[in-house]
Amino acid sequence: MPVGLRLALPMQVLVEDFLQSVRHERGQAEHTQRTYSALLGKFVAWAGTQGVTAWTQVTLKHLTSFLQHERTRRLAGEPEASPRRLSSESLYLEIAALRAFYRFAETEKLLPVNLAEHLSLPRRWQRLPHALSGEEIEHFLTPELPETPARLCVQAVLELAYASGLRLAELRGLRLEQLHLAAGFVTVVGKGNKERVVPVGRQAVQAITRYLEIGRPKLVTPRTPAQVFLTQRGTSFGNTTLWKRIKDRAQRSGLGRNLTPHMLRHSFATHLLEHGADLRVIQELLGHVSISTTEVYTHVTGSRLRDIHRRFHPRS
Repeated sequence: MPVGLRLALPMQVLVEDFLQSVRHERGQAEHTQRTYSALLGKFVAWAGTQGVTAWTQVTLKHLTSFLQHERTRRLAGEPEASPRRLSSESLYLEIAALRAFYRFAETEKLLPVNLAEHLSLPRRWQRLPHALSGEEIEHFLTPELPETPARLCVQAVLELAYASGLRLAELRGLRLEQLHLAAGFVTVVGKGNKERVVPVGRQAVQAITRYLEIGRPKLVTPRTPAQVFLTQRGTSFGNTTLWKRIKDRAQRSGLGRNLTPHMLRHSFATHLLEHGADLRVIQELLGHVSISTTEVYTHVTGSRLRDIHRRFHPRS
């Protein structure tokens, strides 16, 4: 379809073009795709209330007015008198989504100019990752008895997550052909469809092997996919199902704090750094594109060292 005709279509059409590019050409993670879709959909809906029905009608003033509206509006579900407003982190994501869309539209010559390049990103507050202590890890990873297929599955997931630092989505998507347990590694397809090789420790290999030999065969059905980790119905885990299993296990183990989806991954990286691993190696294992993303762990270990110094040094 000629560009001029596409520009005359509803705004959501160009958003779908962008999302198709994100999915098939740029290979970004599913979570990123859903975030872009939700945030751009929010702008399209707001634009409709302003009488704007085509991207060619959008001006820089519209973009800044939308962001001001987002900055000051009451959050959904909050009472009328609530002072809570959109966080700078959420505003950062909204601007990033608009900038990514406009870069695509300009590159594809769908729009004549990139209005969003004039939007400045707010400074992001850097959240330091929370890691479990060595004692908490030992307690959390103690196998549950009696053994059941579901418990063997979760045990293998936890051991692999801590041994190799895999993301939750990487654990869910891991396929049988990606396991190389005899050689002690797995191949992982991470963000942007980038493949990396990650070592697997002895205890994780034992847990996965026991699950594959005793647990998984009892979960398999004629329609079971090739994913390693299966639900009790023999299907692959959904976005939240595996996380719920891990949360339930944490509660049963008596873990005395709130577990987050990345906490085992953070623990993997933090404990490696504390025991002398090179930051570049940790970057490779985690699948980080930029070393700056990995450097956050130096702040974590630094703060722990300061705490230890204060507790034990006689003149601290």
